[in-house]
Amino acid sequence: MSVIARSLRYPGTPPCLDVVQDALGRLWADAPGVAETDRMLFETALIEIVGNLVEHARRADGRPVDVEMQILVHPDRIEALLEDNGGAPPVDPADAALPADELAESGRGLALAAAVADLGHVRFEGGNRWTVVRHRGAA
Repeated sequence: MSVIARSLRYPGTPPCLDVVQDALGRLWADAPGVAETDRMLFETALIEIVGNLVEHARRADGRPVDVEMQILVHPDRIEALLEDNGGAPPVDPADAALPADELAESGRGLALAAAVADLGHVRFEGGNRWTVVRHRGAA
């Protein structure tokens, strides 16, 4: 299987979530060999990250960020490479943990994403780079 890729760029506003889900739907149609569990868990992780960008990420002037993304299906993994032009995240992604209050309605996104995929974050001048990797067939 060769690598299947999709690229998109969209403002970090609520419609961005639909754009990502639509792109994933088209991607899965072109990559029928990806197991349903891997698809679901990768999509969960990616949507949690994009959802956090939509809700929290802002440019220095307060406007929503631009989100540039490449989604790749490799023989052994599914990978998303995201870049935004916002400030540093309010929480260090490496320290993300589920909230102590089981009924909390926020604060779960990064921890949930990290539970089902490998996450990476690098801050650079002018933005952030995120990676979401789901190893295919991972338990």
